[in-house]
Amino acid sequence: MMTDPHREGSASGCDGRPAGVAPVLILGCGYTGRRAARILAQAGHPVTATTRSPGKLAGLGDPGVRVVGLDCLDAGAEERLRAIAPPGCLVLYSVPSLGGNRDARVLRALEGLAARVVYLSTTSVYGAQRVVDATTKPAPASERERARVVTEEAVLRGPWSSLVLRPAAIYGPGRGVHVAMARGEFRLEEGAPIPISRIHVEDLARLSVSALEASVGGAYPVADEYPCASVELARFCAGLMGLPMPETAPAIEIPQTRRRGRRVDGSVILELLGVRLKYPTYREGIRAALAAPEAGD
Repeated sequence: MMTDPHREGSASGCDGRPAGVAPVLILGCGYTGRRAARILAQAGHPVTATTRSPGKLAGLGDPGVRVVGLDCLDAGAEERLRAIAPPGCLVLYSVPSLGGNRDARVLRALEGLAARVVYLSTTSVYGAQRVVDATTKPAPASERERARVVTEEAVLRGPWSSLVLRPAAIYGPGRGVHVAMARGEFRLEEGAPIPISRIHVEDLARLSVSALEASVGGAYPVADEYPCASVELARFCAGLMGLPMPETAPAIEIPQTRRRGRRVDGSVILELLGVRLKYPTYREGIRAALAAPEAGD
């Protein structure tokens, strides 16, 4: 199990407040982050949410959430970050790898301010490995994947309590196979079906919040309980939405993330954080996504 007892500890702020009301900073408040922000604000956390495009968070009007425009690639971003990061904050780092040493610079700006950092990485760090669990080590095959691992390592060796979550394919309202099929943009790969693990965005948001409030350390994969091939999911969506089955295409024409496929066991981190999935399979998750009022999110 990938834990570091030296990095585990209290997530309470340095001003003495208990973790339950510690201020939270969400860096890169996007698809998952905005949902985490709502949960945190409703629980009483003061939340600062950063984004390159504040207009996209216009609907995030929850009391207790402050939206700040911040592009981590801009000159002076580190100085601005230090100005807006609350002392003793819990940080949800949800920015895709910035490249070079930019992630390290952003993280250094949080030194002395962050009490805990939770990094939302990705299962792509496992490279071509098709079966993954909590004991599987990263095996990045591309520069982008290697950059993710470098950022993970920087988070884990920082002067704060830390945890890395590696989510499988994220879906939910406005994102996923059901959306691509409705747009006529989804095609199935020719050949033998490949199982793919997924996670509903609401479950990932709930898990992220629990991770911020806990003291568990290390790096773990995240997924629901039922990996399945895209053809099974497409058949379900077609029946549910009254759509024809998608056409097939050569593997080279299918996005690499789907060609690779991966069966992910995310049970360990769920147990450690005491989280029970609301959407353990795509069946519950797709129905909820289609019924969500923010389906265009």
